[in-house]
Amino acid sequence: MKQEIKEEYAIVLDFLPNGYPFDSRPMHMKTPIAQAIGKQHFILLELVPKKGQFLQPYKEVYMGSGKREEIHHIVGKIPLEKLTQTAKLELDLVIKDIVMKDQTRFVNFFNTAGPINTRRHQLELLPGIGKKHMWELLERRKEKPFESFDDIKTRVKLMPNPETTIIKRIMSELQEEDRYKLFVGT
Repeated sequence: MKQEIKEEYAIVLDFLPNGYPFDSRPMHMKTPIAQAIGKQHFILLELVPKKGQFLQPYKEVYMGSGKREEIHHIVGKIPLEKLTQTAKLELDLVIKDIVMKDQTRFVNFFNTAGPINTRRHQLELLPGIGKKHMWELLERRKEKPFESFDDIKTRVKLMPNPETTIIKRIMSELQEEDRYKLFVGT
């Protein structure tokens, strides 16, 4: 049985203090809603804040199993198409911010990625990386593990921007364009 992936922290993408505009219930029955993305597994979530909480976009909120300051409960996962326009606009920036702040984690992916099957490698799932870049990445990391995105760019000729490549891959996984998941939890 597959263990369910849980997020501890999320970044708010949009906050709707009066709930969804298309919710036809009377005002007193609507609850504020925050749309957020998990920091670790990039899971899109719908959260209900505690009474009186006003969550700004980009705010990091704790929603793990301990005492929560701002979040009352998690409604659940939401598909990309259910995000508000504001949330969709913020998504790219928030993902870029997470990737840049946790660079070591993503550089480590370049150092440890392995084959999926006899014909395909995890590195090839990254946009702009074909067989030629994959082989060069494998050769360079054998010499010495990569230390940063800049290190990858310096040591691998004509390498597409590694952070942009990772961000594009995360977006493609959120759009469910591929059955393989490298970064987005399910």
